Amino acid sequence: MPVPVPRQRAIPAVESGQAQAAPAGGLLKVEAHRDAAPAQGTGATLTLLLIEDDPAGSPIVPDLLDSAGKPIRVRTARNLTEAERLLTDDVHCILLDLALPAPGGGDTGDELAVLRHVLRLAPRHAVLALTASTDAERGAEAVRVGAQDYLFRDELDGRLLSRAIRYAVERKRSDTAERRLAEGRLRAQENRRLERGLLPTPLLDGSALRFAARYRPGRSRALLGGDFYDAVRTPDGTVHAMIGDVCGHGPDEAALGVELRIAWRALTLAGLCGDELLNTLQQVLEHERADEEIFATLCTVDIAPDGRRAGLCLAGHPAPLIARPGRPPRLLPSDNNGPALGLLPGARWPRTQVELGAEWSLMLYTDGLIEGRIGADGERLGQDGMVEMISRQLAEGLRGEELLRAAVHEVRQLNGGELTDDVAVVLLDRTA
Repeated sequence: MPVPVPRQRAIPAVESGQAQAAPAGGLLKVEAHRDAAPAQGTGATLTLLLIEDDPAGSPIVPDLLDSAGKPIRVRTARNLTEAERLLTDDVHCILLDLALPAPGGGDTGDELAVLRHVLRLAPRHAVLALTASTDAERGAEAVRVGAQDYLFRDELDGRLLSRAIRYAVERKRSDTAERRLAEGRLRAQENRRLERGLLPTPLLDGSALRFAARYRPGRSRALLGGDFYDAVRTPDGTVHAMIGDVCGHGPDEAALGVELRIAWRALTLAGLCGDELLNTLQQVLEHERADEEIFATLCTVDIAPDGRRAGLCLAGHPAPLIARPGRPPRLLPSDNNGPALGLLPGARWPRTQVELGAEWSLMLYTDGLIEGRIGADGERLGQDGMVEMISRQLAEGLRGEELLRAAVHEVRQLNGGELTDDVAVVLLDRTA
């Protein structure tokens, strides 16, 4: 702690929130600023909010300067009510007298009740606690509670206070940056957990089919969205694949997508398929969704053990694309497309039998792949545009992961940048 210095001339009493010009002797200028908050760290003038019940008796001295030698602006509040009114975004630091009465009056038994109240009131601001030199323990406890530092009232001069304000502001910035970094790491961990749930490893041991998948989140989210997919092979040799999309893009939708994907896998391995499976998934969605307006589209295919036939169920989802040697790619039938899950209680989802042939590629996708814009007029790519694009890429010899990577890349380029919706694409290949 600094050596005690003689008490300087105190700030004259002023009307809270009024400006007072500094006399020739150099008394501190006290101002209230209600304008827009300046960006911190860009050379903006620092502003201090002093909360003390007797500003006229304050030990604050003249010539408070920031690191650039510019005067530090000061506002004064006699109580917490005034402080709340003056605490705008352009205030960088609060100097709080711990001797102020507790909020609401009366003895709460908590010596730092006023500090706790200010910290709740101003969680983004640096706070300096002001106490008597005989009460160092209280000052140290104030730092443990959340203040950036504490100062002794009777050992305060302008140079010390100026330095303490600058230190407190920088420490608060550092603490905030560290907290945001920790939050970013937590979000990254959540992303990885959601990714493992939404983008699983397919269970296709023993199958001759080749599997490839591609996922790209839309530009507006840090977390993955509600797109999900999966593929499993049941003991009878049937390969089941699915792709789905929960409306919305937040963590709740992503979590719901994980639940639906896991439920689909469990129900499929238990022997359910077609309408019975989708009806059960709808019950899961209705029970787990946060809002009754949330729904999910779904496409499921179950490919026979010989690989030549498949059953197709669509719940408000675009039909898959099939490509076969010597034939142009086309969409599978969508005449029996039922409603999205969660829209109609008691809905039915017919299962359509389709012939695949001896050699084929089957592509399942979410609507993010076909809803990107093309051209200056804002026209969407659409399913026809997607079929034409895939046809051209297949003619160029692209297959598997390479085909999916090229498709997503071209859709993004046509859109002129990142897509607004997530894109998930699954490709199953069978060679003769």
